[in-house]
Amino acid sequence: MAGIRNGRPYRRLVAAQRALGLPCWICGHNIPERVDGRRHPLAFTLDHLIPLSRGGDLLDPANARSAHRRCNSARGNRTGGTSQVRASRKW
Repeated sequence: MAGIRNGRPYRRLVAAQRALGLPCWICGHNIPERVDGRRHPLAFTLDHLIPLSRGGDLLDPANARSAHRRCNSARGNRTGGTSQVRASRKW
């Protein structure tokens, strides 16, 4: 399954999702267009509404969501998004 993430259909889905310019679906904040490196915590990642480990479809656009790298990593393979995020202490 890991090899398919480098395939053209997956890269096309990532590009299409990024082009939408949507905020992070988990925290609701904007995702910067340019950040230093792909490993930056605020970098764009493609997240899946239904995690792949729970039967989600890798290439289904309806399962694709825009997310920050840190939000995606913190969510792990749990289902749901915004209901599990704690409110920021910075108002």
